[in-house]
Amino acid sequence: MLFMLNFATFFAALSDPTRLRLLHLMKDGEICVCFLQGVLKTNQPKISRHLAYLRNAGLVEARQDGKWMHYSLKKLENDLQQILSETLKRVSKEPQVGKDIKRLKEIQCCPARYGFSSPLETDDETVSSRPR
Repeated sequence: MLFMLNFATFFAALSDPTRLRLLHLMKDGEICVCFLQGVLKTNQPKISRHLAYLRNAGLVEARQDGKWMHYSLKKLENDLQQILSETLKRVSKEPQVGKDIKRLKEIQCCPARYGFSSPLETDDETVSSRPR
């Protein structure tokens, strides 16, 4: 019965458009909540609620860096990983997700506003690709 509960929770996590957008934004690696807020144009409590749901479902993991939280997809069992990958492939065809990716490239993470190094900067160069 525990397996069925976990399985149901997994699919329930995939049943919400906001959570699907968040998962898609994390598909290429770790991302700061600042970026997620900016891309989805919504408040931090709403983002946090959805991220907590995804964490409880075992889909994402979090890492704290000072005041900032960074989220990434969690390594899943092969069958669940395949379901998630196929789901995210389909989600990537949605017009809103295309807008999300475009907006992601334009957003500045808030640590830079407070004098901390930006995720866009490295020791030797500034990375112009997708922020992390």
